Amino acid sequence: MAKSTDSAHAAADKPKRSLFNRAAKGGAKKEKKPGRLKQMVDIFKMTRRHDPMVTWVMLGAFLGLIVISLVVALLIPPHSWINGLLVGIPLGLLAALLLMSRRAERAAYAQIEGKPGAAGAALSSLKKGWIFEEQPAAVNPRTQDVVFRAIGKAGIVLVTEGPSTRIKGLVDAERRRLGRILPNVAVTVIETGNGEGQVPIAKLTKKMNKLKGELTKVEVSAVNKRISSMGNKLPIPKGIDPYKARPDRKSARGR
Repeated sequence: MAKSTDSAHAAADKPKRSLFNRAAKGGAKKEKKPGRLKQMVDIFKMTRRHDPMVTWVMLGAFLGLIVISLVVALLIPPHSWINGLLVGIPLGLLAALLLMSRRAERAAYAQIEGKPGAAGAALSSLKKGWIFEEQPAAVNPRTQDVVFRAIGKAGIVLVTEGPSTRIKGLVDAERRRLGRILPNVAVTVIETGNGEGQVPIAKLTKKMNKLKGELTKVEVSAVNKRISSMGNKLPIPKGIDPYKARPDRKSARGR
């Protein structure tokens, strides 16, 4: 009798266990990161929303290289069109992906153009050799003007967001602050924007990588440590919106 009761309980629990198993599997699937193919599809969709011609450009590059490969393969012995396809298809796919990558980058910059923090987002794509701080070096919470700082072989680069006349005060204050502890390190100022003398967001990293190198890798690290020892002018903890930050007046007066 006990065995039959146990088997009845087991039979009743079986559907529950199967539901839990399915739920667990479903949860595990949700937590999985998207695969490379899905990422590429998402990038393509994002690019096509801002650049409808990307489909035709990619298709043209793909078919164009296949045609060129076929012509070359038919002209050169053993005159095999199969060899042309074997070479043309991979080259066509590669060309299409490279074009999509470039147009996706333009589309991404177009989405952040003119928005607060756009310069910081652009700086985050800097290649090796640069040390970039996610938190702004200086902030005007009222106007949302910011100054970001990057350190590399070109020295210290201050990247601004805001009108030239209004941002000047923040830049001058940061220059004086840096000059007190690093008087011999070059400080370059780059204003982002589409006005005269400004650099568009899409060309910011290219502009910085063209700057003349003046520091060695060891000196770059030493400059970064020296600046880190200064601390932030504004107490901006990680995760806090820098545009809503305010100076800690109690700390300034002393507690």
